[in-house]
This record gives sequence, C-alpha cells and structure tokens, in this order.
Amino acid sequence: MAKKHVAVLMGGFSSERPVSLSSGNSCADALEAEGYTVTRVDVTRDIASVLHELKPDVAFNALHGPFGEDGTIQGILEYLEIPYTHSGVLASALAMHKEQAKIVAKAAGIPVAEAKTMNRLDFTSKHPMKPPYVVKPVSEGSSFGVVIVKEDQPHPPQIITSAEWKYGDSVMVERYIYGRELTCAVMGDVAIGVCEIIPVGHQFYDYDSKYVAGGSNHVVPAKISLKIYQKIQTLALKAHQAIGCKGISRSDFRYDDRFSEDGELIWLEVNTQPGMTPTSLVPDIAKAAGHTFGELLSWMVEDASCLR
Repeated sequence: MAKKHVAVLMGGFSSERPVSLSSGNSCADALEAEGYTVTRVDVTRDIASVLHELKPDVAFNALHGPFGEDGTIQGILEYLEIPYTHSGVLASALAMHKEQAKIVAKAAGIPVAEAKTMNRLDFTSKHPMKPPYVVKPVSEGSSFGVVIVKEDQPHPPQIITSAEWKYGDSVMVERYIYGRELTCAVMGDVAIGVCEIIPVGHQFYDYDSKYVAGGSNHVVPAKISLKIYQKIQTLALKAHQAIGCKGISRSDFRYDDRFSEDGELIWLEVNTQPGMTPTSLVPDIAKAAGHTFGELLSWMVEDASCLR
C-alpha cells in the first residue's frame, strides 16, 4: 500500500523562521526515509492556494511562532479539509497565549507561578512585582523577549519600554522560580518521559541554548526522585488534556529542590509545536522511550486529522 503524500510546512514569516526551516527539513528527510512522498513547503501568504493545488494527504506542521502555532494555519487547514499534525485551532491559540493558558492550567489544579499581564509602556521606574521576576511577551515562543530581573536590580529593565522592543505591547510579569529546568513530552495520551535541561554558558534556556549545538545538555531520563518524575508526567498530561492538545506537546516546569526533595514544582507553559531539530528535546525524550525519530514522525502523520 502506497504511503501518504505529506506536505511539510516550514519557514513562514515569524521570528522563528530559521528554527522552523531546520525542524521542517529534519522532518522531511526522516519522513522520506520512512517511505512517505514528501513535498517541502516554505510557507508564504498564499499558502491556502499552494495547498489547494498540491492536495496532500496530510500537512505536517513544522512551523513555529505566530501564524504557525497560534491557530491561524490550523484554521486554514480546517477550511481546506487537509488532515494535519499537532493541536487544533482552539488549543493552539490557547497555548500560545501565556496568560489564558495559565488560567486554564490553574483551574485544572496545576501549580503555576503568580503573574500579572500589563502593557509594556506602563513599566515605570518602579518594579511591577518584587524582584526577582521574569518579563515575557504574552504570545511568543522560543524564549524570544524573555528578560530576567534579578533581586538586586534597582529598576525595571529599560529594554521593555524601548523602541527596539518588537514582541508586542502586552507582556506577562511572572514570579521567578529558582531551580532546575525540566520538560515532559506527551504523545497522544501518554506522558513519555521527563528531561532535565542544563544550559551551557547561558543564564537560562534561551534561544541560543535551545538551538545552537552545545548550547545545552539534555539529561534523559531526568535524575530526580521517582515521586517527582511521576508527578511531572501527571501534570504534563493534565495540561495537555485541559488545554485540548492533540498529537505531541511538551510541558515545561521549574523544580526548586534547594531546601527539600519535595521542593516547589511549577508548570510554566505547554508547547504545542515542539522543535524537531537535531538539538530538540522531544526527539531526545522519544528516543529514550524507545521511539526512533522516524517512528515518532510516522506516528504523528498517521495521527493527523481535521477537527482536532
């Protein structure tokens, strides 16, 4: 039986275009190796007409950032009736909006950090929250625009109100959580594993530590107690389901074990379009769970549907 014709959607026009091209090409190569007919599509504003002409069996969404993971491309694919991977319109839009995702997660009993959303231009000489805290754009990915304000910083970061800021006027101010960076991948209805991310030469898991080779070490499975490991898996699956994610998602956590093993475990966000580059987390976690990269992608293609 002939395998499906898969259009791998990549590139696009968000600030995460380079990451998406890397993810997309990695996925296209692996899907071709699995026997699928693959068309690589560098997404432009005429994507609807391109896909209408192409008529693929499945669209593999390897886009990152706004348009690709905020429900927009998902809506186009629904309109065209082309089955697609990852989450649907509502879950994508919800997960991309950090404030709304946090409200839903908290209502589901998932521990989140205290936060407030405000206009960046309302930052004055006074801190909006007692330091340390984190400022992040409400709807960006890949840690773009994230600023950490340390305890001894006398005033809010000036970059937030400057003309150079390019991540929108709405920002979230969130209590800084000390501790370890942990992430858990969910595949369908199974939390497949927990990874600890150790940035190398970076203050936190920023853009470079995510996507530059050697920028971070991935410890899979994470070297934490079984109790905490299973708790993270439970919370990641709960977030996946509460927000309505489909296919693959990845939840990020901070775990502060400085004073006790139970410590403080905080859910940060769910990523509905996890990176699929050679340095990405989900392929590492899947590999440790016994799934090759090709098997992981094949599962995603076969899981694709409309009305997600």
